[in-house]
Amino acid sequence: IGVGLVGFGLFFILFGILLYFDSVLLAFGNILFLSGLVFIIGFRRTFTFFFQRPKLKGSSFFFGGVLIVLMRWPILGMLLEAYGFINLFR
Repeated sequence: IGVGLVGFGLFFILFGILLYFDSVLLAFGNILFLSGLVFIIGFRRTFTFFFQRPKLKGSSFFFGGVLIVLMRWPILGMLLEAYGFINLFR
């Protein structure tokens, strides 16, 4: 279930970007991606991954970007998510 949710989430994010940053598709993709991640590695491990002390800056930008996309500002939200993603996995 988790791998399917992550796959559909990435598909919707890519499709939302291809359709000129459609905010509904991007928001749906973000929600599916994060819920799939929770299904794959579990709630506790997901929480500890995102809220470690050195990764807090990247996590805040990533979740801030998700929130901005949900508030229908897709370009700014995706930029914040990308910056947070880079900081998380640096």
